[in-house]
Amino acid sequence: MPESLIKVLIADDQRMFAESIKYIVESRASDILVVGISFDGREAVRQVGELRPNIVLLDVRMPVMDGVEAARLICRDHPEVKVLMLTTFADDEYVKASLRHGAVGYLLKNRPPVELINSIRAVMGGIMQIDPAVSRSLLYGNQSETPDEQILANLKTLTHREREVLTLMVQALDNRQIAKTLAVAEQTVRNYISTIYDKLGVTHRMAVLRMVDEIVHFLDGIEGKSG
Repeated sequence: MPESLIKVLIADDQRMFAESIKYIVESRASDILVVGISFDGREAVRQVGELRPNIVLLDVRMPVMDGVEAARLICRDHPEVKVLMLTTFADDEYVKASLRHGAVGYLLKNRPPVELINSIRAVMGGIMQIDPAVSRSLLYGNQSETPDEQILANLKTLTHREREVLTLMVQALDNRQIAKTLAVAEQTVRNYISTIYDKLGVTHRMAVLRMVDEIVHFLDGIEGKSG
């Protein structure tokens, strides 16, 4: 088996959907190989240990063990394996729990095949993938929680431009899209993001998404004062 192949395990209790994803991926992407299909969360955890995939496409609601718990176990026991949630549910709690456990993406099943393939490649390259509908839910959904004081203090150190970049990051835009939106160079965006990481005490975008509630509270407060 060529080392360059991206090995994928599909975990979904809907057999027809899982088989369709396997066919679509392997027929349209010569660099991706589906090494197995699991039909419940416990089987997915077992097969990860046996098949050693690079990426697991993991449904949320499955029998025996749900996808969120399977994600927790896979990320705990196999940190080298990247977990990409692929589901019909954009529920905030599923998203946040999956990300807390270490998932590097959360996509809805209605994404076009070419976008799913591109997301698999992006995740393999270390780029998180959050469905736009999910990121909007994270950004505007539940805003009733109390912000963590330390995170809030860190957010207050951001400049106006850094807050603009942070807002777009939470909406799951990549560097190129942020650069286009703000009409600046991609390197400028990378510089801003590096500064944001330093100020927030994080090292990657997943950590930013995990503090999304605090970010929303802070940004809403800024907008309220300026409005």
